[in-house]
Amino acid sequence: MTRTPLRPLARILKARAKGENPDVIAAENLRKRHEAMADKTRQRAEGRLLVLGLAFFCAFVVIGGRMGTLASSVPEEPRATTVGNPIIGQRSDIVDRNGRILATNLATHSLYAHPRDMIDPGNAARGLAAIFPELDEAELLDDFTGDRRFLWIRRQISPEQMQAVHDIGSPGLLFGPREMRLYPNGPIAAHILGGASYGREGVASAEVIGVAGVERQFDAYLRDPANEGAPLQLSLDLTVQAAAEQVLAGGMSIMNAKGATSVLMDIHTGEVISMVSLPDFDPNNRPHAPTTGDQSDSPLFNRAVQGVYELGSVFKIFTIAQALELGLVAPDTMIDTQGPLTWGRFRIRDFRNYGPELSTEDVIVHSSNIGTARIAMQIGADRQRAFLGAMGLLEPTPVELAEAPTGTPLLPANWSEISTMTISYGHGLSSSPLHLATAYASLLNGGTRVEPTLLRMENAVRGPRIVSPEVSRIAMGMLRQVVVRGTASFGEIPGYAVGGKTGTADKPRRAGGGYYDDKVIATFATAFPAHDPQYVLIVTLDEPSENTGTEPRRTAGWTAVPVAAEMIRRMAPLLGLRPHVDTPQPVGVTLTSN
Repeated sequence: MTRTPLRPLARILKARAKGENPDVIAAENLRKRHEAMADKTRQRAEGRLLVLGLAFFCAFVVIGGRMGTLASSVPEEPRATTVGNPIIGQRSDIVDRNGRILATNLATHSLYAHPRDMIDPGNAARGLAAIFPELDEAELLDDFTGDRRFLWIRRQISPEQMQAVHDIGSPGLLFGPREMRLYPNGPIAAHILGGASYGREGVASAEVIGVAGVERQFDAYLRDPANEGAPLQLSLDLTVQAAAEQVLAGGMSIMNAKGATSVLMDIHTGEVISMVSLPDFDPNNRPHAPTTGDQSDSPLFNRAVQGVYELGSVFKIFTIAQALELGLVAPDTMIDTQGPLTWGRFRIRDFRNYGPELSTEDVIVHSSNIGTARIAMQIGADRQRAFLGAMGLLEPTPVELAEAPTGTPLLPANWSEISTMTISYGHGLSSSPLHLATAYASLLNGGTRVEPTLLRMENAVRGPRIVSPEVSRIAMGMLRQVVVRGTASFGEIPGYAVGGKTGTADKPRRAGGGYYDDKVIATFATAFPAHDPQYVLIVTLDEPSENTGTEPRRTAGWTAVPVAAEMIRRMAPLLGLRPHVDTPQPVGVTLTSN
């Protein structure tokens, strides 16, 4: 910058020549210099004020925009971030054969605490104890005032509980979003669904894993994101399952039984339409497994799959069917039933004296132990074992339940001739009601093996042949006669032709060997409609006792059969089976006149 001198020589000389004062020139130049400096300073200040004003304007715009975003967003708790694999919280639904929900997911929240962020730990402990009665105020206070930096309060809470915790107003009580498994039908199909719990979990999410039943069996499928949320469709019919549970629970109460189970199976596909085990539980609040006592008395115990019992005379039809298939007997072949039948120190007796002989059909109708044992002696141990094995009665059932491998049949250590005789009428071999349902379906569907399944099947998959269609037809006819004129007369249902076989087996003692005199397993194995079998129903009662008479009656004909009949009466219309009503023949009328 070029500065103008205050006293320029040319102007000073000219002023002196004119007699003017040179100091006036210096003062004028100084004034102009000061004015220029003031203008420059003002311009610099104005520029700075403009920049500062623009900065404040931009700041207010950003802050205002952020405040507007926060005001329009949903409030969320702070989320802690962790390094590692993300927790997968999504789990597919489970539906019945008609698409009705059996298990689904529900968005909820967990509750945890950061004790170091609490202002008043005592007030927080009191408030939580009031909201959650199972929590102890003193223990919470110890945790809040101790060295802990993090504390789970509840893994899942309801919206009402969440609001109540909000009202406590403690900054150290925080919520985390998560999904919980919900079973909207409560205890219906509890033993099939099993239940779910939490695996890996964090404050922001939790991994839902199956702990029992199909939830555990298909855990990988239900958690697989590749399925894109496709539900797992079971073979169950929710309506039929609900009706079966209601009727069986009532029958269990009336017959004073300690437990009960039933299995309804499609005779051609092996699909399990209904499976009930009582007592049951609510999978939304699954109880802990007992650590002491008899595990089979726990409500978690699935009697239909895990319970293996000597099922009694329901096995007799297998002996007769095998003898028919081998050509050893015909339906009208007379069998010696003179008793008792002695083998070594063992004596086999009938429930009552049926006379010196019965036809093969009447051996089934009247449930003769002696007649069945004599036929079994003709079959032999090796052929009997092979036949029962072909129907799946000697190995765990392959049904899709995590508990299925534990239902292993109990076989005799030495399959001797006496074992062959007793097994022929259902003693000496223990199997589950699901085994029995599978064997009856295989025998009565035309004679081909079926495998039990809990998955919806579009088409029947025929297994190897067990008996000929003719033997299957004859066996069904014999079972029909058991209801018409035999031990299952209470099973007759107007409009629905039912065929079946009763079985009453004394319960073995757990200590000391032998059998109880007053405790039995009562079973009714039935197929319907008898003219064209579509379904097999197994009903088993544990220690039933019908006490309306002068003496307790425990046989299956008095206990399991009436319960099964009521179940069929309720379920058959739900299965789409129309009752068959015989139309009476018109009576001839002759017109006369007075």
